Amino acid sequence: MYWFLFILLRFILRRDVGSLGISDFLFVVIIGDAAQNGMTGNATSATDGMVLIGTLVFWSYMLDFMSFQFPVIQRFTSAPRLCLVRDGKLQRRNMRREFITDEELNAKIRQEGVDGLANVKRMYLEADGEISLISKDEPKATA
Repeated sequence: MYWFLFILLRFILRRDVGSLGISDFLFVVIIGDAAQNGMTGNATSATDGMVLIGTLVFWSYMLDFMSFQFPVIQRFTSAPRLCLVRDGKLQRRNMRREFITDEELNAKIRQEGVDGLANVKRMYLEADGEISLISKDEPKATA
């Protein structure tokens, strides 16, 4: 069930989760269910719930560890960033893929204090669902 939900949420609900990672969100939901099963005592005992929660914690830790150690696994466990605006031009295909409207992008541009689409160098949908913006008129860092 964990793997089924993980794959489902990883590829479908990426944007709706917000800043919480997919695996974190899934982990919290399943832990809540596992704890509930262990506390009700209907057909399971508290020990069964603890074993289940321990197993889930182990797999969550292993996914994080393996993602850190192996980039191939990280590409599976976290979504890549997606370019929405490149040099002031909307990337319509990517916007359609994630169901992002012009109004949503324009609102984010205004929130970042950028004067308009023409002043956007890059705009990305990040892995955590947030939208980041790089404006054309950012001052260059001096060393």
